[in-house]
Amino acid sequence: MQHFTIVTIAEKSADFRRVLWTGEHSQLVIMTIPPGGEIGDEVHEENDQILTFVAGTGEARVGGEVREVNQGDLVAVPAGTRHNFINTGVNPLVLYTVYGPPDHADGVVHHTKEEADRDEG
Repeated sequence: MQHFTIVTIAEKSADFRRVLWTGEHSQLVIMTIPPGGEIGDEVHEENDQILTFVAGTGEARVGGEVREVNQGDLVAVPAGTRHNFINTGVNPLVLYTVYGPPDHADGVVHHTKEEADRDEG
């Protein structure tokens, strides 16, 4: 069994992306977006994604809609939907996300968005 105190783990991570767990059909990832930063405009053709925000404030842009996101919010992004999440606050925007099926290499850590873009570009 894998057990995570997910909010605590996510809030303690300064990494842009850290894969915590990968199963056959889904994957758990924590992310920290610095003030003024963003995940980046993207589409996952084969992956549904559920994002839960644990700290900070931001803007969700999903399928042409824009909404503010705060601690405790959850956003579901169906496969094939263009999306981006932007930190609009003065503190890090911290979240955990579940991909189904997995989207990243098991155990991968990207310290910055630039590192993630380089590795996955």
